[in-house]
Amino acid sequence: MTLSARVIAQAKINLLLRVLARETSGYHSIETVFLRLDLGDDVRVRITSGRALDCSGPTMPSSGLGPAERNLAYRAASAYADATGWPNGFAIEIDKRIPVGGGLGGGSADAGAVLRALDALSPNPLGARLVELAAPLGADVAFMTIESPMALGWGRGERLLPVRAPEPHRVAIVVPDFAISTADAYAWLAADRGSYAPIASVIEPGSLATWESLALIATNDFERVVAARHAIIAELVDELASRDAVLSILSGSGSAVYGVFDEEPNAAAMTRSTGLTTIGTKTSDRVVRVELER
Repeated sequence: MTLSARVIAQAKINLLLRVLARETSGYHSIETVFLRLDLGDDVRVRITSGRALDCSGPTMPSSGLGPAERNLAYRAASAYADATGWPNGFAIEIDKRIPVGGGLGGGSADAGAVLRALDALSPNPLGARLVELAAPLGADVAFMTIESPMALGWGRGERLLPVRAPEPHRVAIVVPDFAISTADAYAWLAADRGSYAPIASVIEPGSLATWESLALIATNDFERVVAARHAIIAELVDELASRDAVLSILSGSGSAVYGVFDEEPNAAAMTRSTGLTTIGTKTSDRVVRVELER
C-alpha cells in the first residue's frame, strides 16, 4: 500500500518586511510579519522507492522550473530523508497556482507543505523540530511549516512568534509580466544602502490586531529599490491605493503588488486598467491541514 498525503501550500504576504544588518554568514537578518492567503498550490507527496518531482498548473513558466534537484520542494524532501533516515524515496506532484517569482512564497510554501506532509506520514514525526529542518532552506520556509496563519519573524525567518490573524479580508494581487529573483533584490538593496543598516524596531502586539493598525506599520524595504528599476511597481501600488485599499505594498521581494480591501475588489476592472493579471483571494485565519491518503 502506497502512503500518500496532500495539502494546499498557501501563499503568503509580508505585511511588514524590514531588511536589517548583513551577518557574517552573508545572509541578512530580517524583521517581518507573515500572513497566509487562501491562494495556494496543490501538493501531493507519495512514499515510493525512487525520487521524483512533477510540476504543472496554470502558473507554470513556459521554460519550466529547472532541474528537480534544485527545486525547493525536492530539496525539502531530501533534507527530511537525510535528517531522519526516512523515507527512502518520494514522489512529489505540484499543481502550481501561485505566481512564480512574485514574492508570494510559492516555492517556500511548496517546501513547507512537503515537510508537513512527510511529517504527517512519518512513523517518527519531528513535530515542532520541523522548523529547525526548514530554516536553512529559505527565509519563508520555517513559517510555512508552522500551524499558525500569521507570525512575527526575525533572524533569517526562523525565529517565529505566532500571533492571532486579523479578520479575513479581500486581497487583489497584480502580477507584472516579469519576475524578480530574491538574490537580485538583496543586491539592489545592498548597493543602494552601502554600509548603512537599520536596527530592529519594537513591534507592539496591538499594532497587529486590526487592519487599521496594520496599515500604519505596513512597509517593505524592497519596494523602493525594486521600483527604482521597475517603475511600474510604484504605479501599481498607487493604483491599488486609489481603489480604496486598506493598504497596498510590494509583496516580498517582488514582483507582485497586493492590496487589502474591506470589500471585494473588481479584479477584472484592475486587469483592464493595468493590462496585467489580477488575482482575487483572501487573507486566511487558518492553516490548511494535511490530508492523509491511504
